[in-house]
Amino acid sequence: MHGLMEKTTTFTALALVLMMLALLSGFANRAQFAYQPPRLESEPPIDAQADPQGHARQYRARLLDERFQQAVAMLHAKRYDFAITALHRVIELAPEMPEAYVNMGYALIGKQDYQAAADFFSAAIELKPYQANAYWGLAVSLEQLEDLAGAMGAMRTFIHLSPPNDPFLRKARSALWEWESTLKRGPLPEAEQEWIERRSAEWDERNSLEADMPAARERAIEVN
Repeated sequence: MHGLMEKTTTFTALALVLMMLALLSGFANRAQFAYQPPRLESEPPIDAQADPQGHARQYRARLLDERFQQAVAMLHAKRYDFAITALHRVIELAPEMPEAYVNMGYALIGKQDYQAAADFFSAAIELKPYQANAYWGLAVSLEQLEDLAGAMGAMRTFIHLSPPNDPFLRKARSALWEWESTLKRGPLPEAEQEWIERRSAEWDERNSLEADMPAARERAIEVN
């Protein structure tokens, strides 16, 4: 009987690890990579002397797009510090762009700064209450902050706002089931929690960008 209970407990802990890795491994895909600036490609250059205001507006729009795309590239590459630097500039240029706050949240998840990430996701939701991927990020952040009730509320909203064919719906429902089970069962014993954290750290180390990239191929990318 003791052996059976131990196997069941180990299986439950392993299921929690796999569920959280599935959530975190897909977070970059929840970022708002689809932003398109208005009419930049088709708009001819505006002469600074003939139309100073128009030239300034065009320059600002191009700078905004450039910094946003830099941040997207850095998120894909898991270069979170560079992404954060670029996104700070985007937010300076466009303080009411919810996509920038969403992407900042995911960059901060990459840095494991979950409280700051939750704050940025909440800011995105204030700007655009129907920004579904902000709720996903908020749910993941709150789970890491051990606020399972809040995480469940955010994930339910994500499910409600997402189209039926969203590939992340299965992961969202699985997370809800695990969180509900955890709340009913209570917190894991300390040894199991340490095992989960150790396995998660091992997975992060094996799958980091630096582990796969020779030092000679590193490139420093400056974002002004």
